[in-house]
Amino acid sequence: MAPTPRTEHGYGSFLGTQLDDPSIVVLVAERDGKVLGYTYAGVEGNDYMSLRGPAGVLHDIVVDPDHRRNGVGRMLLDATLEALKARGAPRVVLSTAERNPSAQHLFDRAGFRRTMIEMTKELNGNAG
Repeated sequence: MAPTPRTEHGYGSFLGTQLDDPSIVVLVAERDGKVLGYTYAGVEGNDYMSLRGPAGVLHDIVVDPDHRRNGVGRMLLDATLEALKARGAPRVVLSTAERNPSAQHLFDRAGFRRTMIEMTKELNGNAG
């Protein structure tokens, strides 16, 4: 999904609607009032389409490019895992882009293992 000029505002508004849900985790890393990154995750029940039982699902972990490779991502990931565990998640699952080896490296180092492979075929002829 390609970003638009309204993506940041729309996504920010969406995250704001999630804050009162006790199964949701939204964490922000900041320094001197500047946001360095954030995570968005939640505890979900059985997902028959994914063939998995209850789990914490890490939907997003984003670190400002200027602050990557300084431990911010790992700090956010560890804090999110603890928050999901505290909410009763027996495991945590996530998806990452095939072309994002730095994220895959972060998740590998944190003890995640590959369990599913998502494959996509564009039907309109675009390779995107």
